[in-house]
Amino acid sequence: MKINLTHPLNFTYLTIVCLMVSCEPTPKTETISVMVKNDLNFSRNEVVGADINDLGALLNNNKEGDIRVKKVGNEEYLRTQWIDYDQDGANDELLFQAEVPANGSSEFIILVDSTKTVPESDVIAYSRLVPERTDDYTWENDKVAFRTYGPTGEKEALEGVPGSTLSSGIDLWLKRTDKSIINKWYKAHLTEPGYYHIDHGEGYDPYHVGASRGTGGIGIWENDSLLVSNNFTASRTLAAGPLRTVFELDYAPWSAYGVKETKRITLDLGSNFSKFDIRLSSEREVPNYTIGITLHKNEGEGAIYKEEGWFRHWETIDGSKVGEGVVIAPEIVKNAILHKSEVTDQSNLLIITEPQEELSYYAGFAWEKSGQVASVEDWEDLLKKQVQIMASPLSLSIEQPK
Repeated sequence: MKINLTHPLNFTYLTIVCLMVSCEPTPKTETISVMVKNDLNFSRNEVVGADINDLGALLNNNKEGDIRVKKVGNEEYLRTQWIDYDQDGANDELLFQAEVPANGSSEFIILVDSTKTVPESDVIAYSRLVPERTDDYTWENDKVAFRTYGPTGEKEALEGVPGSTLSSGIDLWLKRTDKSIINKWYKAHLTEPGYYHIDHGEGYDPYHVGASRGTGGIGIWENDSLLVSNNFTASRTLAAGPLRTVFELDYAPWSAYGVKETKRITLDLGSNFSKFDIRLSSEREVPNYTIGITLHKNEGEGAIYKEEGWFRHWETIDGSKVGEGVVIAPEIVKNAILHKSEVTDQSNLLIITEPQEELSYYAGFAWEKSGQVASVEDWEDLLKKQVQIMASPLSLSIEQPK
């Protein structure tokens, strides 16, 4: 049948059909392309962040909670996390975990999808203050867990309460599960005191800190003695996870130098190392700031690689091996020594740095029973890789929608 297009009724009919069907524009879904580049010669799976200022095209008319990320070639959405570093009420970055091959790149897509949620998981980076166990501050991810001690613990220690700790050292909890254990272990401790000191199949806390530096605590090295702070006085959780946990700890002025200290500690999913960013000031000029790793009873093996910027200890705890270490920019290191003492908790590997207002480094560990390392060479490989990761972070290139 032929339709006379010159007839006004027929023309109107076709116009309506065209608008309803074939001529209706296809809804446009805006996406942002993100290329993540790895310049190192080993594959990496790390948390990266897209700056909020690069996501304006998606956020203008959409909720942050509807933003999704996926790797090109995969249909499953990745877990994400919004993070507000300065706590001003506005998010600064969108985090996701990027798997990138050696000397290569991976492409990701950021888009809007309110129809599909991302599954939750108990494999997380996480931290919190623990008032139910005096007031520890504890943090973990899928590989490691740490804790340090607060003002109630200090008060009880000074009063002689059994089980309390007077220390600004960093404690290690040895995990052999990738699941979150902080809440589980502390809950069990309430009904079975000391629960987390026994390995029930997920790991435990056999690591002694006392007055030592644990792994990553700081002080001032002067006249063959280490001046240190007491327990933290206040804590602030900036991000509890699931991909990155960030928190801050304040300390009362310490030593005759009147040092004021605030630690910002960051732990990402997939990393054996906590990042320490410490703001420091003092009433008098200090000779140095020194980072320590406890040598316990001097039965392990310490090693110093000052020029490369990594330092490690390898020891046996309850019949299995544990490696502890610190990675730091070598140009700020003045000296490093293995200080061995007959006094309890005073044997430490000491990394003596130039005094500065901001001190940054990584401190972490690996436990043989976790399956992450089987030898001291494995632990050294992780430390060497962390040196490279610190010097060459994954880079993001963001292409805005056209």
